[in-house]
Formats: sequence, structure tokens, C-alpha cells
Amino acid sequence: MSKGIVEDKRINAYIDRFECAIESPVKGDSPAYYTGVDLGTACVALAVLDADREPVAGAYTWADVVRDGMVVDYINAIDIVSRMKRELEEKLGAELVFASAALPPGTDELDGGVIKNVVMGAGFTLTSLSDEPTAANALLGIRDGAVVDIGGGTTGISILKDGCVIYVADEPTGGTHFSLVLAGAYKMTFDEAERYKRNPENHGELLPILRPVVEKVSSIIRTHIDGHDVDEIALVGGTCCLTGIEAIIEQEVGIPCSKPKNPLFVTPLGIALTCKDEDMLYEGHRLGD
Repeated sequence: MSKGIVEDKRINAYIDRFECAIESPVKGDSPAYYTGVDLGTACVALAVLDADREPVAGAYTWADVVRDGMVVDYINAIDIVSRMKRELEEKLGAELVFASAALPPGTDELDGGVIKNVVMGAGFTLTSLSDEPTAANALLGIRDGAVVDIGGGTTGISILKDGCVIYVADEPTGGTHFSLVLAGAYKMTFDEAERYKRNPENHGELLPILRPVVEKVSSIIRTHIDGHDVDEIALVGGTCCLTGIEAIIEQEVGIPCSKPKNPLFVTPLGIALTCKDEDMLYEGHRLGD
């Protein structure tokens, strides 16, 4: 990469447009809509793009249906995605048919079928299923480097060479572990720690407390990139919203690290961008037709 992802105005502008679309969905007459379904450990997010691959709607909700990258509450997961789908359809005045999803690297044989069933159970036609950091790169567009997706339960890594993924890995340790440390240090419940952690105003105070967990994440990254020619690391995932996390990882790993302005939305947008459209464009499907 010629410059840090955090400096890429194109990516940050795209995320800006998605954030605006969450608040004010863009109604139009697009011949097709493509949805990215991101079933995270702490957050379920849907990103909707039009036929031009522009963000037109989105939603996210904090939920406890996935742990360490595995769906543990199948029925509630379907209910949440179904509800979000219906709400977005009402706002857009259009039916959302096609969707893509993603899962932590290396878990496809263990949980890939469950993810597929959740998305299809919510009423979508599933068009593709990829690993999370690789999906994130559909937005980032990295040709040489590593994408590290630090989610609620796991840290996923994709290493790319000449635009192709040459290595993927995933290990436990993520935002859930941050909240457990915080709950113990502050004598809070886990849910209180989760809410406290999400407030950017608390990040300066929390970073020294959470540093040992960030160093653990750094150790995971360092182990998996060892032996690979990685010049830069792009950080994505909700846990990377922690202010200053990239500086610690860069110091520990010894490789430049950067992150977009809102790492939480990179993966759902990337998933939506992977939604296949070849021979799948549909006409009509307007609500009420």
C-alpha cells in the first residue's frame, strides 16, 4: 500500500455515506439491492448497496447471538436479521433479496452452515460466503499487506499478495476479553463494561488498563504474519474503534498499522460488496408488486 488506510479519503468518504444512509435511507429505483449481513459477537450489522454499489441503507444492533465467532443463539439470530431486513425494506420501499455473509477464517466447516441458514432463514438468497477480513478487503482494496479484523470474540487475519489472499487465520481474543478485563478492574457487570468501553470519551482512561489485552492481540498478529512479507497492516472490526489501539499494535508488531475512521462498518460494507450480481440481477421486486 502506498499510504495508510486511515489516510485514504475514498474509503472514509464511503463509510461517511453509509453512516448517512443509516440515518436517512436513500429511496430510489435501483434494479437491484445487495445486502451484507455481518453476524458479529457483539453487533449484528446489515449494509445495503444499490446496483451502483453505493450505500443506500443500513442498520446495526448490539446482540449476544455469537460467541468466539460461533452462532450460539440460532433462533434469536434469525429473528434479529429478519426484523432488520423488514425495517430496511419498509424504509427503502423495496424487497431485499440478495445477501452475502462472512465468518471468521477457518470456521467454515464448523459454523459456515449455521451462518448460511441464519441468512436464508431471514428470507435472503445467499450469494456468497467469505471470511471476514477478506470481505473487509473488498472495501479496502489492499494488494499487498494484511487485514486484521478484531471483532468481539476473535482476531482474524488475511495476508494478501498481488491482491490475492495467500493466508488466513483466526484466534480467540477480541472485544469480549477487553470487557472482561474492564469489568474486573472497575467492579462492573459485563454489560456495564461493554457500554462503558463503547464511549470514546472513556478511551484515554481505558487504554492503559486494556493494554495487556491489546498486547495479546499484537502477539497473535505477530505470530501469524511471521514468515510473510507484510509491510503494512489495516485494522478493522468494532474493537478497533478503541482510540490508540493501532499505535500499540504498531509498536508491538513493528509494522505500520492504520485504520479507517469507523472500523465497525468496514466488514459489513465489504461483505455487501462481495454480493454477487452476475446473472442475478432482478427486475421489480418492489414491495406491493
